[in-house]
Amino acid sequence: MTQPSAPAGTTPSSAGALAGIKVLDLSRVLAGPWCTQILADLGADVIKVERPGAGDDTRHWGPPFLHDADGRPTGQASYFAACNRNKRSITLDIATPEGQALVRRMAAEADILVENFKVGGLQQYGLDHASLRALNPRLIYCSVTGFGQDGPYAERAGYDLMIQAMSGMMSITGRADGEPGGGPLRVGVALTDLFTGVYASSAILAALHVRHHTGQGQHIDMALLDVGMAILANQAAGFLATGVAPTRQGNSHPSLVPYQDFPTQDGAMLLAVGNDGQFARFCAAAGQPQWAQDPRFATNTLRVQHRAELVPLMEAVTRTRTTAEWVALLEDKAVPCGPINTIAQAFDDPQVRARGLRVQQPRWQPGEAGDGIDQIAGVASPLRLSATPPVLRNAPPALGQHTDEVLAELGLDAAAIASLRQRGVV
Repeated sequence: MTQPSAPAGTTPSSAGALAGIKVLDLSRVLAGPWCTQILADLGADVIKVERPGAGDDTRHWGPPFLHDADGRPTGQASYFAACNRNKRSITLDIATPEGQALVRRMAAEADILVENFKVGGLQQYGLDHASLRALNPRLIYCSVTGFGQDGPYAERAGYDLMIQAMSGMMSITGRADGEPGGGPLRVGVALTDLFTGVYASSAILAALHVRHHTGQGQHIDMALLDVGMAILANQAAGFLATGVAPTRQGNSHPSLVPYQDFPTQDGAMLLAVGNDGQFARFCAAAGQPQWAQDPRFATNTLRVQHRAELVPLMEAVTRTRTTAEWVALLEDKAVPCGPINTIAQAFDDPQVRARGLRVQQPRWQPGEAGDGIDQIAGVASPLRLSATPPVLRNAPPALGQHTDEVLAELGLDAAAIASLRQRGVV
C-alpha cells in the first residue's frame, strides 16, 4: 500500500528508493529503531534481531497496549509499533556461538548494520565493527550510544531524559522559575532519541553515497549527547555569541514577539508572528492598527524589548473572540495562527486527513496464523518523494514473526531451523 504522496503525473515506484539495500538492525528502544524505520520506509529490507522470548524492551512498555480484533487490549505495547514498521523480526540469542555465527552470516550479506549496545558490548561476541568489517568491507556500521565511542562518559549508559537534562534542553523548556508550574520540563516526546535516529539515517545515506565511489563502508559514531547539544540550535548560538545562558520562558520565543499562546474567549490559540509585516496585518485585523506604529512595537527588536508591555495589551484583545473566530479572521491575511490541539484533534484536522497521515496496516497476510492483532494504525512517513515515495509493506512485526523466513534465505532447511529453536538459539 503506497502512501498518498506522489504528485499527479508521476509514476511512483512500488519498491522504494532504497530497494535492494539490506539492513541488519541490532538496536532496541527508540533512537536506533527510529533510524532503521526511516530506512525501511524508503524501501530497505530491515531485519530486526530480537531476544528470544522477550524481544525489544518497548514491546512491554505499556499501557497503552495494542488491541485485538475484538477491541480488547493485548499484552503488546503500542510503543513498539511507533518505530518498527516495515521490518522483519527474527529472534536470535547472540550470546550463543551459533547465534553469533548467524549474525555474522547476515552481516556478510548486509549493506548496513545499526546497533546501540554499550561501547565495546558487541566485541565479546565478535560482532563489533572491526570484526564484521573484516568479513564485509562494504558494511556501513552505525553505533548509537549515549555519549559516543570516546571521552570520559563513553562507558555510561545514556537515555533521552538524561540527555535532555545534561544538554541544557530542560533548562529552556517549561515556565520560568517563580511562575505557577515553573521549573524544568522534558519535551513531551523523546526528542533526543528521535533526532538521533534522523541524524543517524542521514549519516548512513551519506556513507552509502561515499561507498558508491570507494566501495568501502565505514563506522558511524552517533551519540545522544552530541545530538542533544546540536539541536539546541539558535539557543546554543545565542549563548556562544553572548556568554549569557538562556532561561525558561514558557511558550514565548526568545527572539520573536508575538510568538506564543494567547487566551481566547473559549480557550487559547497560537500566534507565530515572524516579521513586521505579519504584525502590522494582525494589528489591523484586531482593530488596533496603532500598535504597528507605536515606537515600542514597530520592529521585532523593539517588541522583544517591550514584550512585557505588548503581550498584556494583546491578551485583552484576543479574549474577545473564540479560537475559531481568530483563525478564520487571520487565515487569509497571512498571519500564522492556529488552535492548540490535543492529539485527537490533530488527527481529526482536515489537513492531516487530506495528507493521509493516519495509516492502517494488516499485521498478517491472508491465510497466515496470527496473534489476534489484525490491524495496526500508525503515522505516515513525512518523506514525500515524487518518484520513489515510502511504501507500507509490513506492519510492526510480532516477535520472531519472520524467523523461519529469514533463516531459510540464509540457506537453512526446516530441520536445521527446528534444531536451533529446540536449543533456544532462535
